[in-house]
Amino acid sequence: MTDPYAWIEQSLATIHRAGWHRSTQAIDGLPGAMIQIEGRSYLNFASNDYLGLAGDDRLIQAAIHATKEWGTGSTGSRLVTGHRALHRQLEQAIAHLKQTEDALVFSSGYLANLGAIAALTGKRDLILSDQYNHSSLRNGAIVSGATILNFAHVDMQDLTNKLAQQRSQFQRCLILTDTVFSMDGDICPLPELLDLADEFDCMVLVDEAHATGVMGKSGAGCVEQLGCRGRSLIQMGTLSKALGSLGGYITGSATLIDFLRNRAPSWIYTTGLSPADTAAAIVAIELVQQEPQRRKQLWDNVALLKKLISQQSLLPSDSQILCVQLPNVKTALKAAQTLKERGIFAPAIRPPTVPTSRIRITLMATHTSDQIQQLASALESI
Repeated sequence: MTDPYAWIEQSLATIHRAGWHRSTQAIDGLPGAMIQIEGRSYLNFASNDYLGLAGDDRLIQAAIHATKEWGTGSTGSRLVTGHRALHRQLEQAIAHLKQTEDALVFSSGYLANLGAIAALTGKRDLILSDQYNHSSLRNGAIVSGATILNFAHVDMQDLTNKLAQQRSQFQRCLILTDTVFSMDGDICPLPELLDLADEFDCMVLVDEAHATGVMGKSGAGCVEQLGCRGRSLIQMGTLSKALGSLGGYITGSATLIDFLRNRAPSWIYTTGLSPADTAAAIVAIELVQQEPQRRKQLWDNVALLKKLISQQSLLPSDSQILCVQLPNVKTALKAAQTLKERGIFAPAIRPPTVPTSRIRITLMATHTSDQIQQLASALESI
């Protein structure tokens, strides 16, 4: 007899040999610009908590109050027993922030992309996806059963060529793209992409996960910042990054949202977001609008770090995500370890997550200038 699971150990050994193996490490205490790992303090340049809200006492108190009033869990899907008034309040707050007709909250951003894409497209349709899109966009396309074509990263000429060659052969077409690319920090040319969508009769879904709360005058995201409000598109985002909570959303027309309530499997068949997470996200959206100084401080921090370190070592970025490109996996792992020895937490990001190895740095509004100077000195030394 053979062991049908033996291949797993062999595959894991291959992952180790390639330098791709990953493991978790526990972070103690509240999130923030400083974190505790195994009893030692580190400067945290790896968090997506861009506005420093995840440890804000106002979010914590809102979560505590909601838990006392509605319990720890929603207990079921929202179409059965899991819907609370808080869920609708959050959806209305998102729609107000994004200036759309309605919104739908999912239990995670990943589920939002999977459910929306699977509901909007099928076997007779075409999906065109930026080659650097987040895994949730790529896997949502696979789940849909549509024909998938990747276009070169932020390359509108390649997208144009593929649309000209393929669009007429399919019933519907959906273009997928991140707005802020999570592992590079660059931004998609959204106005040009939407012009192409209009020309070729395509739907567009944009992933605003790393733009929500950060980009735009009001923090609504890249759609706002790039002057694309009012144009026909579907916006996805998360509550778990700049908004300091958990969950994801789709926002757009009232017709779209009603359709997704009836057709998005990852919403229909999933327990609703917990009352604590929902309440915390509502407060976070209020703070994004009431405290624009948080965004200003974040962008001041980005400008300071760019000024202090060599631009030649950075991948192109117009966001709070800055990546120092390194030649290979071994160099990246060594660099991350050197930073950690100097009290800085900024892990190596390696293939297959990204095509080239790098140190991914994420800045927060709560970083001080001294902390950024310490990071810059450490980066120059490696």
